[in-house]
Amino acid sequence: MDHQPLSATTPFHDRKRLGWLLSALFPALVLLNLLRFAQGGSLLWLYVAPLLTYTLIPLLDALLGADRSNPPEQAVAALEADPWYRLLVLLFVPFQFLLFVLGCRLAVQHAEPWVWLGLVLSVGGINGVAINTAHELGHKLPAWERWLARVALAPVAYGHFYVEHNRGHHRRVATFEDPASSRLGESFWRFWPRTVLGGLNSAWGLERARLAGRGLPVWHWRNENLQAWAMTALLWGALLVWLGVGVLPFLLAQAVYGFSLLEVVNYLEHYGLKRAVGADGRVERCRPEHSWNSNHVVSNLFLFHLQRHSDHHAHPARRYPALRHFDSAPQLPSGYAGLLLVALLPPLWFRLMDARVLAHYGNDLTRANLQPGSAWARRAGVEKA
Repeated sequence: MDHQPLSATTPFHDRKRLGWLLSALFPALVLLNLLRFAQGGSLLWLYVAPLLTYTLIPLLDALLGADRSNPPEQAVAALEADPWYRLLVLLFVPFQFLLFVLGCRLAVQHAEPWVWLGLVLSVGGINGVAINTAHELGHKLPAWERWLARVALAPVAYGHFYVEHNRGHHRRVATFEDPASSRLGESFWRFWPRTVLGGLNSAWGLERARLAGRGLPVWHWRNENLQAWAMTALLWGALLVWLGVGVLPFLLAQAVYGFSLLEVVNYLEHYGLKRAVGADGRVERCRPEHSWNSNHVVSNLFLFHLQRHSDHHAHPARRYPALRHFDSAPQLPSGYAGLLLVALLPPLWFRLMDARVLAHYGNDLTRANLQPGSAWARRAGVEKA
């Protein structure tokens, strides 16, 4: 790993300290775009957010490159305790909800397809990014931060992610059993229904088991899935009362787009990677080489360092400014933003990533997480990973 030189008495200066405002204020910027449109501005204001996501951020990532520097160990405690970094995560949520409410109102006021598409991409896009904010909050120890994570998930009706990600994905990551770990030779379009339905089923099963251990039925108010979905029901119900049933198609469309953004990111993060199974049948401990990482500066600033995913799996409670780069972690060719559309085009994705998976495993296909029935599985002579 690369470490910035620092003596025990020299204070650490986070060069990205102000840059993290990009993560916090992203929904505020999109909210301003919607306000400009609402005040009679051009339709193009509704497309600034997707253009930024799919064009400008990847371009800036390519121009500015990667930053592999790590905070030194003696600075981690101070970074964890600094209220500035927590405040920035909290700022995201009120702007997210203001944007969401305004977007719903505009959707019932305008029937034009291009307006609706722009609103879905803008509002659903930010609510998709909000799942990452919920991800940051949901791993933290104060209970109120974990509750706020579920609040951030409410607009896209994906509150069960809090349960499945924390207690399911982190335990099963980079295994054949994990619905959120994509397999070598598996297209995103095959992965999407498997991860959406598998994650839902896993979250329900995890809560069923937890509640059974307490002698409670699964249909109980302590079920954390039901608590999260109740937030969505209250939020959507209030909007339906206020704006009428005409807002329902928009609510559904932005939710599907929002949680699909999460699932594209899930697809990127562990594609083809697998934890080995020992002679005793136990899966090895998750290590840096079981997550794809990216140190591209701009996309990391927009995503609270989500792309340093290996350290997150090693230390889930660690706050984003303290996450580290590992030389042993495989590296993506771009930041997440530059790969979102590529992942939707299977031939292009396979051409870009399959060789990287093979190189990571020294061309030993049996070490990869293989999609049954794929050309790679047939070549390896196995039917399941």
